[in-house]
Amino acid sequence: MLLGAHVPTAAPLAAAQERDAEVVQVFLSSPRRWAGPSGRRSDADELRASDLPLYVHSPYLLNLASPDPTVRSRSRELLASTCAAAEVVDARGVVVHGGQLGKGEDPTLGPLRWREALTGLETHVPVLIEDTAGGPHAVASSLERIERLWTALQGAAEVTAPLGFCLDTCHLFAAGEDLVAGTTRLVEVLGSIDLVHVNDAKDPHGSGRDRHQNLGAGTVDADALVACVRAAGAPAVVETPGGAEQQGADIAWLRARL
Repeated sequence: MLLGAHVPTAAPLAAAQERDAEVVQVFLSSPRRWAGPSGRRSDADELRASDLPLYVHSPYLLNLASPDPTVRSRSRELLASTCAAAEVVDARGVVVHGGQLGKGEDPTLGPLRWREALTGLETHVPVLIEDTAGGPHAVASSLERIERLWTALQGAAEVTAPLGFCLDTCHLFAAGEDLVAGTTRLVEVLGSIDLVHVNDAKDPHGSGRDRHQNLGAGTVDADALVACVRAAGAPAVVETPGGAEQQGADIAWLRARL
């Protein structure tokens, strides 16, 4: 099982060495701006030639289920440009949050808007849907909502992009699901999990709050966290606080227990 971290954008290969990471995740553009990736002329060849698996996280602003048509349109454009940039560096997947509907909207609109957003998206890099921590308008927080979204997208002829799933342990815990049973159920529903974000949580179970903590220092039971990662059976990256030293310690903590 490959273990690694979300690392700074500038020099992912060096950052991986600092953390003893076997896999990395990066942003290819600012996570809090609509401007898409500008390309990686300096190290694209080096990243392609490397044996280090690399995943890309899309910007946080992207919301394919938004009630605002302008936001949905800009989100589609940003996803397309992110996928194109991910292809250049031979990324294994592009992680996209499930997104949020508007207050009072029919929950079935989320899968419909996702299907519209993915219609005609031409990329060979899988779009990895990530579960979110909760909230009444979240499209992919609870097991029920994730299954509804996945069922709507699977087999839809208009969805041309390959799809997968990224499980965030803090998010699943914050959404009020049992980590081990929930992960087992997701594997049954989805067929497989493609990537795991291994994060402890600062808040109690079912809080709906997305606040990551270093492994073993939060509110998630350590044995359950490790069992969840084992059940997922996928490459795993930490998105925990701190720099190389703290993330390296988190990777070592998980590696020792696995």
